[in-house]
Amino acid sequence: MQPTKTVNDLCQEHRLDYKQLAEKAGLEEGRVLAIVLGRWTPSPSEREKVAAAFGVTREEITWGHTTPIQHIYGSGPG
Repeated sequence: MQPTKTVNDLCQEHRLDYKQLAEKAGLEEGRVLAIVLGRWTPSPSEREKVAAAFGVTREEITWGHTTPIQHIYGSGPG
């Protein structure tokens, strides 16, 4: 089984910034920036477009939030 990478890892590996990725994937720049930063979990169709832009399957990418949500909303632990 091949290890998965984040979208940010793939951007660095392919030397793409979020604007270039947005153009290749056909998605809005703001949405792609949120995906790259781990602030947005993309829909299945968005996952397909991002994966295709890198030439990988969506199963080869780690999806989901990497930013702790409790800190965004100010209701963290304790």
